[in-house]
Amino acid sequence: MKKHLKYLSYVILHKWYVFIECCKLGISWTGLTHDLSKFRPSEWLPYVNHFHGDIKRGRDKTGYYKPTDTGDKAFDFAWFLHQKRNKHHWQWWCVPEMIPTASEEAYEKSIICIPMDEKSRKEMLADWRGAGKAQGTPDTQAWYRANQNKLILHPETRQWIEEQLL
Repeated sequence: MKKHLKYLSYVILHKWYVFIECCKLGISWTGLTHDLSKFRPSEWLPYVNHFHGDIKRGRDKTGYYKPTDTGDKAFDFAWFLHQKRNKHHWQWWCVPEMIPTASEEAYEKSIICIPMDEKSRKEMLADWRGAGKAQGTPDTQAWYRANQNKLILHPETRQWIEEQLL
């Protein structure tokens, strides 16, 4: 029960900071509804066990973790579900594509990114700012500089983000 309360306190703190940032960006309602999917058992239980279970896992010094390769399959799947349920995650806007090679029998894997809509971009920025504050690392610019090469963004989306941050 203790680990559930620890995670709940983090989620509430995170949601509070995201709400404040969403209000600043003119999307208050979005701030209220932000990350509601985290309360679904399919996300809640793996997140609790991942961050507050017997084997503590976390983020690197920049606040980043590679969510598809944590060694915790339940968490990796919960994170996948969270991305696909919430348009404010850049991964929601990425589409895998198979491109035929010259031989036309083999294919290369590629990812195509769609530009994020304005509300989703704003919520993503608010999420980054809110997460940083909730985790005690509120410098979103520094986080972005350290992690920008790990984010697959459409050029329009990247330009907007960088105009807001840099």
